[in-house]
Amino acid sequence: MRITDLNRDGGIGSNSMFAEIGPFNIVVDSGLNPKIAGWSATPDFSLIENAEIHAILITHCHLDHIGSLPVLMQAHPEARVFMSHSSQMLIERMLHNSCNVMKRQRSEQNINEYPLFTHEDIDRIAERFEVMAFNKPAILYHHDQEIALTLYPAGHIAGAGGVEIEYEEKRYFFSGDVLFENQTTLDGAKFPIEGRFDAIILETTRGETESADDTTRESEIKRLLETIRNTLRRGGSVLIPVFALGRMQEILTIINNARKEGTIPTCPIFGAGLGLAVADHFDQISKRTGQVHFTRKTIKELRLRRPPRRLNPGKEPPEQGVYILSSGMMVENTPSYALAATLLSQGRNALCFVGYCDPDTPGGKLLQTKPGDIFVFESLDYQATVRAQIERFEMSGHANREELLNFALKANPNTIVLTHGDPGARAWFATALKENNSKLSVIDPVPLEPHQV
Repeated sequence: MRITDLNRDGGIGSNSMFAEIGPFNIVVDSGLNPKIAGWSATPDFSLIENAEIHAILITHCHLDHIGSLPVLMQAHPEARVFMSHSSQMLIERMLHNSCNVMKRQRSEQNINEYPLFTHEDIDRIAERFEVMAFNKPAILYHHDQEIALTLYPAGHIAGAGGVEIEYEEKRYFFSGDVLFENQTTLDGAKFPIEGRFDAIILETTRGETESADDTTRESEIKRLLETIRNTLRRGGSVLIPVFALGRMQEILTIINNARKEGTIPTCPIFGAGLGLAVADHFDQISKRTGQVHFTRKTIKELRLRRPPRRLNPGKEPPEQGVYILSSGMMVENTPSYALAATLLSQGRNALCFVGYCDPDTPGGKLLQTKPGDIFVFESLDYQATVRAQIERFEMSGHANREELLNFALKANPNTIVLTHGDPGARAWFATALKENNSKLSVIDPVPLEPHQV
């Protein structure tokens, strides 16, 4: 297999891998870099513009993995496009929302290249989506040769899968984004291991994050609920910035269960953003596939409210409560960003981060800010002294580095290709893998350069 990382800048962003396996050309994922605007945010598809693409495989529906899919599919109308049933139920909603965001950015930020695709483009390509059942190979044929593609549950979010590709008794595995632990709303990854693969393309997101020995998902949920309880008792409000796909539904379920058990007091619960629309899809996925554990009954039982439309920086909202708002990294011009500007200067309030925050995003920068320092809300032309309680909880949708290392070593491949991680994260994996298996070939691919695996 020859593999090329089409992500122009490497790291975490416009994830897309081009794999040449025998006569087959396969693209795994087609993302969009959320930190870059315009065509530069897409993978560099010029490298494959003249190639016959036989299959496009989608591991899951986060935009850094699907955000440029309409562009790729329009350039390669002959390519078959495979994903899980749950992903097929989510992907159109996520792409339509992305189109709306790009239209707004064109107007507000004068990004003339946007939108990169239209709603009509999404409707047209949706007819080409093919569902792959988990654990059941799909066979492709070309010039009297065949290749088998098999999707395995990857945890992380609804529909996420790792992809095994088998060709002429060689097996290659793309992990995608993976979480081995069970979440409240989703079971953990179920990957085949025990010396099965010749090469693994491995995500490295949390390679720089040390795991505390006494920290578990259960203990972090308990700590989150304790923080909420204490904040409400002192008269404050809680902001939980969340990713729309997966994390909002997870937190809503946790809060609802805690309310039923009396772990936190009754108070207004507010929600806003794309995550509420995604909740409807989760309800349908639960009913049709049983692959998630969430229903709209959760929202009804919480009596979920919309936050006030008008929020003034420095002025707290009229009602105390728990606010579960997108985006998870508190990106500018999102509900969580606007509410943070109302809560940050008051010590009775709390901001609780429950997922990964890129250090360059407002959420990442806030987590690095010390109490008493000034935090600037640039798009609001407002600055606040940090007095609210700021907490980060280890409830990531990504496996920790020790779990991924254990999986990779048990699978005992000849080669591991590192992907989906910042330079420091990849460096940790490269060192740890070689320390545990000196014969292992570890490749940290240079973007846009082919590597023989």
